[in-house]
Amino acid sequence: MKLMEYQAKKVFAENGIETPEGFLIEKKEDLEESFKKLNEKAVLKAQVLAGGRGKAGGVKLVNSLQEAEEMAENLLGNRLVTHQTDSNGEKVNSLLMEEQIDINKEIYFSILNDREKQKNIFIISAEGGTEIEELAKNNPQAIKKIRVDQDVGLKEYHVRQMFLQLEMDKKYYSSFFKLISKLYNLYLAKDASLIEINPLVVTGENEFIALDAKVKIDDNALFRQKELEEIRIIPDDEKDEVEAKEKGLSFVELDGDVGCMVNGAGLAMATMDIIKHYDMEPANFLDIGGSSDPQKVINALEYITQNENLRAIFINVFGGITRCDDVANGFKKALEKIDVNVPIVIRLTGTNEKEGKEILKKLGHDVFTDLKEAVLKLKQVYSKSDK
Repeated sequence: MKLMEYQAKKVFAENGIETPEGFLIEKKEDLEESFKKLNEKAVLKAQVLAGGRGKAGGVKLVNSLQEAEEMAENLLGNRLVTHQTDSNGEKVNSLLMEEQIDINKEIYFSILNDREKQKNIFIISAEGGTEIEELAKNNPQAIKKIRVDQDVGLKEYHVRQMFLQLEMDKKYYSSFFKLISKLYNLYLAKDASLIEINPLVVTGENEFIALDAKVKIDDNALFRQKELEEIRIIPDDEKDEVEAKEKGLSFVELDGDVGCMVNGAGLAMATMDIIKHYDMEPANFLDIGGSSDPQKVINALEYITQNENLRAIFINVFGGITRCDDVANGFKKALEKIDVNVPIVIRLTGTNEKEGKEILKKLGHDVFTDLKEAVLKLKQVYSKSDK
């Protein structure tokens, strides 16, 4: 789960991390009063979850109300296309108007989870304000990475290593140490998988201020982050995935044209691999999980058939906890509700396989036990299907 910048900064402020004074603008009429409160100098930022706003025109210094109104007119209700979005972009429903800050130094800072090493990793650079990917490519020595074992926790020697990378006067160390400690405690308390500040700035008054804020929360921990789950904003392109998860499905839409329904994440990945091996492209990842609930099959087929580019559907079930007859009954009920106009190939093996096959054969479907035979049949019907 990603937080919008204004949401992340609210969380920062609640945990003693300095951010610029700012106001959320949801309609053009809100601009004038907020602009006056900021002494008629501000920064306007489009509130979207995608990165790359600045280069796309989504962040701008405004020194007059007219400039602010023109930017609001151009952005509010429209879609912002960045290098992280598709060609449709992301809709801008609000702007964050903030005070302009007198900047002495810009720093890049982030904490994220290193799954491979099973540690939390701090990334810091004295060259803030630029995309970290660009910096890593063009000047990798400017980046310092420090891994912290969660069982050990953040120690002062970790913070000293970060501070030395910045080559700053030691008078800043005490406030820097307090800031990093607060950020790490926040990262742990909120079950974050990422906290990124780019730039973290040192002001003319020698204060550290988070000029930007990106926070991602582990979806699997949302059950204990209810206050954050309640403010969740779901991008248009993720709504099906989130809704599917609430129904017990793991669903990710892809760019291909072969719909996939599989039980088990490992088998789902293997199924996608074999589809690609035979020169076809999966339209989705869809794991119905390890239960015997026919309703899951109905829900799964509804998600698959939303794709207008489908040329075929492949159902691959290895019955264990998931019974083949339950899948077959769910499929039968789904076909009563859903109009499917592309060929369907089914591979079914395992618990109650015989009963499941009998149900499906009565519906007029060939059912395969051997995976290779099933995929060859899929390739055959796919080749005959209209593009």
